[in-house]
Amino acid sequence: MPAPLPADAPAAAPADDPASTPASTDADPDASAPALARPRLTATLLMAGSCLPILGAVLIAPVVPDLQDHFASVSGVDALAPMALTVPALSLAIMAPFAGAIIDRLGRHRLLVIATVFYAIVGTAPLWLDSLPAIIVSRALVGVAESAIMTCCTTLIGDYWSGRQREKYLALQAICSAVSATAFFALGGAAGSAGWRAPFWAYAVGLLLAPLLATMLRPAQRQQGTGAAPVAPTGPLLRRLLAPCALTFFGAIVFYTVPVETSFLLKDLGTEAPATIGLCTAIASAATVAGAAAFTRLTDRADRLLPWTFALCALGFGIIAFAGNVPLLVVGAVVNCLGTGLLLPTLITRTMTMLTPANRGRGTGLWNSAFFLGEFVCPLVLLAVAKPTGTLAHAIGLLGAAALAVAVGLAVTRARRGEALRPAGSAAA
Repeated sequence: MPAPLPADAPAAAPADDPASTPASTDADPDASAPALARPRLTATLLMAGSCLPILGAVLIAPVVPDLQDHFASVSGVDALAPMALTVPALSLAIMAPFAGAIIDRLGRHRLLVIATVFYAIVGTAPLWLDSLPAIIVSRALVGVAESAIMTCCTTLIGDYWSGRQREKYLALQAICSAVSATAFFALGGAAGSAGWRAPFWAYAVGLLLAPLLATMLRPAQRQQGTGAAPVAPTGPLLRRLLAPCALTFFGAIVFYTVPVETSFLLKDLGTEAPATIGLCTAIASAATVAGAAAFTRLTDRADRLLPWTFALCALGFGIIAFAGNVPLLVVGAVVNCLGTGLLLPTLITRTMTMLTPANRGRGTGLWNSAFFLGEFVCPLVLLAVAKPTGTLAHAIGLLGAAALAVAVGLAVTRARRGEALRPAGSAAA
């Protein structure tokens, strides 16, 4: 369930929000969003939509072994069965930029509704498919739907709110993602007791959500602009977002390391009890939620916060690397997840400030592509590094050193930028 909405949710879109004024009308026929009549309902629906890609990422994780056993006679099942879990993230990463380009031209709301219905159809397809390759194809199509859903939801947050309000709702999106990941993992495990197909019924929630998205997200009043603002060319946007997307790709690897690798780290310490693994995962997830909640209370400036978030993540990785027992490992995971809870909204907020209404969909799509590609390669990178270093903990230690180097680099760059701007300000004074 989505987390409670901020108490100061606006009764109307801010007057200076480009999405709420005729001047901001762009190539998106839905982009001229006027004042929001029901901001809390709007935010709730956007948070619910943002949780759907998380559902796709973790729901079937508990039943992958059962899926593998069911198709044991299929050649290459050892590689194919795990693909059913990971291929949506890869598909999402590939398709998100295209989804962003489409929503800038055809409209956010229309694509969001269509994608949600499509998500329900392909998500439930394994209920009646009895071919492992066909199931993997359906899972890839789930990623296509997720790319449109996540890009639309994040873009609409940028359309409806600005400034501190936008930061709060982007942070809330991160909170909902962290909470729903834990909830959906538990749901998948519980449903899996009825058979490996049972968790796929959860994808039918898209059929319940789509009518609400279609009717409740429509602006109460439509403002007609005098003309469409020109769409920024793709080339300059790609160049402008190259560095933020590269940072987001690395940030996604940092973000997903603890959720993905906790069970393996515990196993290396001699702990394999499911209850212990579940408890440690829940504690780390709670720390992620706490970090995201703290985001809106620390600073208005994402650039100022970003080096500290990477440094905090690096500290957590360092503790994990040298942890010789489970309690110390949990401490490291909590420290790291406090950092990653801050990291996700900081990265998206920093990128959102670089976008305009005309290119917000494409920019958000590029950001989602970088983030989910990082999610997909995270276990592969750690596996590759663990072989020469000897252990997974050592690999995580090296990742912590890289995160610390990024933190120092960001701090130095920001300090130099401030020094470069100071003389101009003094001269102006």
